[in-house]
Amino acid sequence: MKKMLLFVVLSMTIFMAACGSNDAEGSSEATETEDGKQIVTFWHAMGGASQEALDKIVASYNESQDEVEVRAEFQGTYDEALTKFHSVAGTDSAPTMIQVFEIGTMSMVNSGHIEPIQKFIDEDGYDMGHLEENIVNYYKIDDQFYSMPFNSSTPVMFYNKDAFEEAGLDPENPPQTFEEVEAASKAIVESNPEMKGFALQAYGWLFEQLLANQGALLLNEDNGRSGVATEIGFTEEQGKSIFEWVERMNTDGTFANYGTNGDNMLAGFLAEDVSMFLQSSANSRDLIDNAPFEVGVAFLPHPENVEREGVVIGGASLWMSEGKEEAEQKAAWDFMKYLQSPEIQAQWHTDTGYFAINPAAYEEELAVEMHEENPQLKVTVEQLQATNPSYATQGAVMDMIPEERKIIETALESVFNGGDVDTTYQTAIEQLNAAIETANKARGE
Repeated sequence: MKKMLLFVVLSMTIFMAACGSNDAEGSSEATETEDGKQIVTFWHAMGGASQEALDKIVASYNESQDEVEVRAEFQGTYDEALTKFHSVAGTDSAPTMIQVFEIGTMSMVNSGHIEPIQKFIDEDGYDMGHLEENIVNYYKIDDQFYSMPFNSSTPVMFYNKDAFEEAGLDPENPPQTFEEVEAASKAIVESNPEMKGFALQAYGWLFEQLLANQGALLLNEDNGRSGVATEIGFTEEQGKSIFEWVERMNTDGTFANYGTNGDNMLAGFLAEDVSMFLQSSANSRDLIDNAPFEVGVAFLPHPENVEREGVVIGGASLWMSEGKEEAEQKAAWDFMKYLQSPEIQAQWHTDTGYFAINPAAYEEELAVEMHEENPQLKVTVEQLQATNPSYATQGAVMDMIPEERKIIETALESVFNGGDVDTTYQTAIEQLNAAIETANKARGE
């Protein structure tokens, strides 16, 4: 009996040690390799082809010099990576640097466990002005940079050019407004009853983008950038326009309902079940390469009674952990700068479809050739560069935005399934304002 008890205790001890090892995988307290290179631990959330592209860049950096070794470690989804960081922040198990999605910005700022990169910008005299203005604007808060922009994308409208031709539509002149999308959808369904006209994923990010393209604020206080937001910033007309747009297409029988499942929507497009949909520009390469038809890429649509304002940058940026040795932080900073070079950004853009943070990358031969081969990729860049800089297109910053997205997604799904627009909208607004109030109280605001 005693032997059995000892065996169980030893087994549990080994199991717990293994779990602890996995949780802190790659987060060894060693700061140098055996040959004296400074180790930089880099946590990221890039999977699939994007991870392969990132690993290739990390390898090229490590081979380019003999003083630093960057160790890139996949930490799951954006949410999972952020949760892991908060669980070890301020300890020796924290990574040197971590990739965090854009809506995690205020969560990182408020954590108290990051070193703003403004410190390194100032010490190095680094010019952020050579980077894409409409990207860096999002990450500039209170006139300083807390993180370095990295993988960036915006939503675009993808469409089936072959289906447009069959419906008698001009494939080189895609719809620009909500109303034109509705008209094109009717023409598509009339020409092919087996195909729906348009799909919109129930995704809070897309709702935010459709607001910004109207010049609408998600939050008051200039999207939380001039002060602490206390309520939503958009009007009833602006917010309801999106719900009513979907309702009209539902009534016409031209809307394809994929709910919150973006993967099913992508698959539906490739299977020619739907002719148009909105999604991240980061999907461009994959769709262009795999569709059995010619894929078109267009700007995000807007209501016909307003001018197009543009889009808010999405994606993620790179953050520096505080409390690390100066040599370790400087090594990470050197890697961040390497990532922004025109050559590396051209490689990242062409391999993944994400934007080049440094616009000089588009002049690199690799990018020029890719744009000639796939001109659709240029449309994503043109939309970003045509965006009017404003608080609306700069994007909202607040730690409750992940909750905001869930509230909006529930509301969109309700409308997708025939729910009353007025009731659904009012419920969502009450929930959004309550979430803002709760978040402020939690911080003692």
